[in-house]
Amino acid sequence: LIAAFVIQGCATRPPENPDNICLIFKEKKSWYKAVMRAEKRWKIPPYVLMSFVYQESSFKSDAKPEREKLLGFIPWRRPSSAVGYSQALTKTWDDFKDETGNRGADRNDFKDSADFIGWYVHNTNKKLRIGKKDYYRQYLAYHEGWGGYSDYKKKPNVVSYAREVSTQAKKYKKQLRKCKSQLDRNKFIFF
Repeated sequence: LIAAFVIQGCATRPPENPDNICLIFKEKKSWYKAVMRAEKRWKIPPYVLMSFVYQESSFKSDAKPEREKLLGFIPWRRPSSAVGYSQALTKTWDDFKDETGNRGADRNDFKDSADFIGWYVHNTNKKLRIGKKDYYRQYLAYHEGWGGYSDYKKKPNVVSYAREVSTQAKKYKKQLRKCKSQLDRNKFIFF
């Protein structure tokens, strides 16, 4: 029983080097398999998916938005129902589970969150005609939702987040080029 808790704790802690996609996948081998599965299913590049997770949750499985403060200091309710690696809202997560048939999907599970992000980017491409490699605009639609996407210019902080995601995606893309062949060779050993 103790071993199960130790293993669970190791599996959900954020990676030691979140700025390096090669080191992330070296440490979290199952994550590489999950993003490759999402790439195959939804045609979303791994570096885009990982930059979304980095921005949304800093790779924390139990991430939630900060609580609002009542009277400036009393912890109150959270501003949204976002939870997990992908920070998916409850309603959107339920739509994902219905459409994909994955009724047991869990927002705290990296594999499910990777699949969700792929699903969301795929649907953004269909609904809003935003390219899957357009990290900047895809993230704006992800953060604001399909209905709120057109109003992003009114929110300078969201534009700033999208720039950060775009920068991180470019960095991850460059890093992944250097280690992808090694990761592909090693995946047969570890999976």
